[in-house]
Amino acid sequence: MKKLLTAVAFSMILTGALSAQAKPQAQTEADEYTRYELLAPETSSFRIRYEVTATTPGATVYFNPIRKGSQASEESVLDAMTGQPLAFEVVPGEDAVKDPLLRGEDKDVDYIKVRLARPVPKDGGGRIVILKTYRDAKSYFREGDAIVFDRPLSIPRNSVVLPAGYELVACNVPSQVLAGPDGRIQASFMNAGDKPAPLVLRAKPGAQTGAAAAPRPPTTARSWESPFEGETEQDRLTERAHQERDIVYFLNQPGTNSFALYHDYTESRPGTDRYLNVVRRGSKVSDPSAYVLDTGATLPVRLASAAELIAAKVEIEDPVQPDSQVVVISFPPVEKGRSLRLRISETYTDPVSYRRKDDELVFDRSLGRARNAVVLPEGWYHTASSIPATVSQLPDGRIRLDLWNGRPEAIAVLIKAKRRRR
Repeated sequence: MKKLLTAVAFSMILTGALSAQAKPQAQTEADEYTRYELLAPETSSFRIRYEVTATTPGATVYFNPIRKGSQASEESVLDAMTGQPLAFEVVPGEDAVKDPLLRGEDKDVDYIKVRLARPVPKDGGGRIVILKTYRDAKSYFREGDAIVFDRPLSIPRNSVVLPAGYELVACNVPSQVLAGPDGRIQASFMNAGDKPAPLVLRAKPGAQTGAAAAPRPPTTARSWESPFEGETEQDRLTERAHQERDIVYFLNQPGTNSFALYHDYTESRPGTDRYLNVVRRGSKVSDPSAYVLDTGATLPVRLASAAELIAAKVEIEDPVQPDSQVVVISFPPVEKGRSLRLRISETYTDPVSYRRKDDELVFDRSLGRARNAVVLPEGWYHTASSIPATVSQLPDGRIRLDLWNGRPEAIAVLIKAKRRRR
């Protein structure tokens, strides 16, 4: 279990952050999500909410390009942790690319230069929300009695909200369709590939407006479909692309039957001061730790049994047995309008989920997150995956599989691998 930072340790971390700040790397980001809200068709305009995490260690600014052909207006920027406005300015590309963060980037576009609330901590991030309105007649226009949103989207997670009174009649990218509280229709999707999604969306008048358009709130009723009871209606009708939880598994050598993992999670419920992670049956946990990605602050962590917590009248949301292991992470109560992004790290040992059989590595585990990743141990190449995945090779040679799941139910992941030739 990690201990809270001492003053000396904190000073060393701060010194390291300032050192990283003096020699910034190229700009990097993570967890990007964009919501496009189409305005009245005659305006050719749409509001954008862009959520992004700046991840370059030590960076104090973040640059967001203004897309060629789009006229930007009504810009504002918020710090996602505090909800407070951030200072920003629009700078020409020729000036922006002089910053080492943007060295080699496009100098023919303007950029929104955001002053971050705090330097990006090592292995952490600066979460921001950029709000703006674009006018772009080539991307959003009328075609007969229809409206068309035709725009390649390079951000991995996106949603497009139609104007009130319009129904979706065509969408070329597989999308989850949901109605918002006001009845407006939204198409949402995830794109795990490294190329922009060539989205073409068409809509026509015909949808209900006003109070008649509001959807019935989803219930806790579960799917009736055989052979087993499925997820609740609430789970099934939650936007998967905007889900803020993700997890990465790092497989150790298969003879250990163990894998390290971290899962990231955003807490925004006012007054919440702890997170309980119930360890899956059959898995044994060790080396739990946690910290705040926004600041780098280490959090106190302890292991408890479900029986202990129940006796202490601590509410546990997940189903448990009295002997279930629970990792308890404590943090200051979340204030209204604020949020914390947590990273929880653990090592699991589970000979059923992860094992070596003859000359093969076998990872067989159901994964419930929308965004999951599995990193093979050093020296192994993958030979089978039951679920489609994007594959990449890390700088140290290990193979990473990203398994993004747009469905509400867990995916039954079966991965096999063999040793590389020496």
